[in-house]
Amino acid sequence: MNGPPSDAAVVRQSLEKPELFGTLYDRHAADLRRYAARRLGTQAAEDVTSETFLVAFRTRARFDVSWDNARPWLFGIASKLIGRHRRSEARALKALARTGCDPVADSWAEHADNRVVAQSAQSQLAGALAALSTGDRHVLLLVAWADFSYQEVADALGISPGTVASRLNRARRKVRLALGADPAFALDT
Repeated sequence: MNGPPSDAAVVRQSLEKPELFGTLYDRHAADLRRYAARRLGTQAAEDVTSETFLVAFRTRARFDVSWDNARPWLFGIASKLIGRHRRSEARALKALARTGCDPVADSWAEHADNRVVAQSAQSQLAGALAALSTGDRHVLLLVAWADFSYQEVADALGISPGTVASRLNRARRKVRLALGADPAFALDT
């Protein structure tokens, strides 16, 4: 029994039949939009999602067809686009840390699952996230909000799985310390 074609097959076929590329949008846009919304808010998420698929479509000939799943590739493109929004993201997180009022929360709080941090720690968490380096923040949020494996994060960001592990460990330690964890606990991985 044959299932649906892999993402790699869709990309390959879309080189001759561009309309087939829409299959990737159907498969991955909702997850990508959700991730971007958690990072930037609903309106920016729509823009990032659209721009991600536009960039992906334009560069599809360079897609590594040895990857059956295009998800890491698409999230890698999205992460770079989100990086362009870094200054506004960091500014918003710092404002949240100062005020405790999250203008983005209304856009995704209704849809949040049990991984969302309790409301009482939100401003501290935002401050901790704002204090992370861009690379550490990308790794932590791809794992926490997009449910990526280490390999998927590595593929998305073009870094090694070892670098993913070290960045994730560092980011978790810094966030734990910022949230008031016992320093001995914050050193554990």
